[in-house]
Amino acid sequence: MRENGRDSGIFPVAVLAAAILVISGAGYRKLAAHYARPSDSVAIPPGTLGGIPLEMGGWMGSDRSLDERVVNATDTDDHINRVYQRFGTEAVALFVGYGVNLRDLAPHRPEVCYPGAGWTHDDTRRITLDIVDARTLTCQIHRFRRGGLVTEKVVVLNYYIVDGQTCPDVSLLRSRAWKRQGHAAYSAQVQIVCSGEMNDEKAEKLVRDFASDSSSIIQSVIADAVRQTDDRDAGA
Repeated sequence: MRENGRDSGIFPVAVLAAAILVISGAGYRKLAAHYARPSDSVAIPPGTLGGIPLEMGGWMGSDRSLDERVVNATDTDDHINRVYQRFGTEAVALFVGYGVNLRDLAPHRPEVCYPGAGWTHDDTRRITLDIVDARTLTCQIHRFRRGGLVTEKVVVLNYYIVDGQTCPDVSLLRSRAWKRQGHAAYSAQVQIVCSGEMNDEKAEKLVRDFASDSSSIIQSVIADAVRQTDDRDAGA
């Protein structure tokens, strides 16, 4: 991805990877122990999330590989990590992680991971976006900064998909866990990241726009994969 001759996609992806990799050890172990119960969630085939289109609503995507250490740290059963570009210069990073076990997916949250990676948490807000089919998406927007000679800033939009429903935080994951003794048919986390030299307002607009354009497609790909896996298992 190029912006004025520079690769504008490297920094957002690097930020995202670092944030996912570094987690507060004590906090993670405590939460993991709390959710250390069996899970019967549907195990979709590896590579399923690769079916999320590279072109969505005027955005063109390209896959970015993650270091094996980072992949292991995400504790996901399938994931994608991409940079999407619009109008030749505007870019966001997308990470989608699918988790079979609730105890693995729940601890990986921006408000935990970014401070653990050395970022200062400035703000978290809950917002509601209009998406296709007259539906809405409620999600969270986080702002982080990291100081030095030059202050770096990042805006992160995230939400979860649990059994076909979206939620802005882990509350639905926890609710389903208690009701089903650890079982959820499926769950995934979506993170959309924008960083660089643009101001916070423009960065927030980009992550909001991309979430509006991509949310229904991401949900559909996951739901279709789960349904096909269930059908195949039922017929086995």
